[in-house]
Order: sequence, then C-alpha cells, then structure tokens
Amino acid sequence: MNVWIFALFAALVAVGESDDPCLCATMKWASCGPTGTPGSCQCNITLAEKTDQPINCKALVPKCFLMKTEMYRRSKNQDTRSVGKPTEGFVDNDGIYDPDCEADGTFKAKQCNKTEECWCVNSAGVRRTEKEDMNIKCEKLVETYWIRLILDHGPVESSSLNKDSLKTALGDAIQERYMLDKSFVKEVEYDADAKKIQVDMKKDMTDRQTKLADVAYYMEKDIKKSPLFKNLAKFSPKVGTTTLDFTNILVYYVDAEPPTFKMNRLAGGVIAAIVVVLLIVAAGLLLLFFWNRQRKEKYSKTRQTDGETANN
Repeated sequence: MNVWIFALFAALVAVGESDDPCLCATMKWASCGPTGTPGSCQCNITLAEKTDQPINCKALVPKCFLMKTEMYRRSKNQDTRSVGKPTEGFVDNDGIYDPDCEADGTFKAKQCNKTEECWCVNSAGVRRTEKEDMNIKCEKLVETYWIRLILDHGPVESSSLNKDSLKTALGDAIQERYMLDKSFVKEVEYDADAKKIQVDMKKDMTDRQTKLADVAYYMEKDIKKSPLFKNLAKFSPKVGTTTLDFTNILVYYVDAEPPTFKMNRLAGGVIAAIVVVLLIVAAGLLLLFFWNRQRKEKYSKTRQTDGETANN
C-alpha cells in the first residue's frame, strides 16, 4: 500500500514539474521567475553583460539569440555543453560568432563579430559575402528557404529502412520535438551502404515566418550531444521498431539569391590549378615571343647576306 502511495505521489510531482510555468522546456540556460500575476512566469537568457532577453518557452529560441548567449557563456567560462565532446562537423563557413540581432531574434544583415571586419549574412546567420571593412553594404537580409541535412546513423538491425518510411518517421519526430510542421520536410533520400539520410526542408521563398534555421540549429546541437532543450533526451526517431542513433550531421543552406563570394573564396586546390594553368599560358606566350623574335633576327641576317652577295 505504501508503495502505491509513494508512486502516486511521485507521479503527481512529475506532472507538477512538467506544468510548472517557471521551467523553460526549450532553453536549458533560461532564468525564470514569477511576474506577479498568479500562475504566470517570465523566462530570460543572458545575451551580454547586464543584457537579458525575454524568450517564449513555447517555441524554439531564435538562432541569433542562441549564438549570442553561447558566446557570452564561453566568455565567462560557463559550460555550453551537457555531456560529451561535440562531434566535429560542418556548421557553416565560419562557425559560431557573436552576432548582432534584431529585437525579434532575426539576424541583422551586416555582421562584424565586434571587430572592424564585417560581412553579410543570410537569414540563418551564415556568411554569404567576402569579409571586408566596416563600410561593406548589406542592403537586405536574404532568406534561406531550403536547408539540406545529411544525417549519419549508427548500425541498425532492420533492413526495412527506405526513403518513404524515413520521411514519415523524421517528419513526425521533427514536428514533435522542434515544433515544425512535417509538411516542410519535402524530400528524403537514403544511402543504406553509407548509412546516410538526406533530408530537405523547404519553404516558399517569400516565407519570412517559418524559421528553418532555428530547427536545424537545435537539431545540430541535439546530435552533437549539446542539446539546448531542458529535456536532454536524444533526437532518436523510430521507424517501426528501429530506433535511429545519429552520429553526425552536416547542414547546407540554400538562399533565395546566390551568394557573392569572390576568387579568394575558392578552395586551395582550385586556385592552385588555376595558377598552374596561367603559368603554362604565360610560359607559352614567352616561348612564342622569343621564337618570333629569333625568326625575325634570322630573316634579317639572311636578307643582309643576300644583299652583300649581290653587291659583290
């Protein structure tokens, strides 16, 4: 009897905790407190010294705010991870920096990372131009309308995985954990041999409300063992009886307008190849120049010799 009473009490405590308005389910670093109104609570995250940002704990925190608070915590030697070392992987071209955010958590089009070197970003906060001085002009924030995720998973016993079953499972899991309607999961491809799943999340190019980048950022943190949720449970969708254990994630961004990288943005190998070709062309032109000059000198000497013979 005592066991049943204890179990009932524990269940009531658990329910009370899950409904506690002063717990922020979507941000583990949030500080929450009562507002003075019975049953209400306000949660904030610290973006900088003496700068607290109110957040909505019923939605994902905007990526710009997340990056700012991570940079602040790093500057204070505060933990930005929960357990384990994050798996190395591609985030974007530059990784995390201290961004400038609009009041609603949107990235400002121009970013400088508190330096005199600046660049333009897309709505995901990813650099899309070369780095220049503070006079760089970023006319507008270009929208990222398509995000491609490449998910690596561990060994599975089931051979029933295919792109259709994966699309259903991933769509449901993304909707449940990241609050993104599964209709935005447009296409899924599967390479069973490589254990790689390709997920395309897309929205209309004119859609400024759906925050695909926020979803990708939260998922990236989940898979790299640095979850931002209060609940540290892993993102492990189920396909039938098979649970997927993701080991790595790559995130690719596609904007409504192409980026404007210049020559120095090319990979080192490409630049080296171009330089070699230019050197070969230059060498060829020099050889042609000297060959023509040698021919002219030879022709001139021949004419001079013929003239002397005629005079004799």
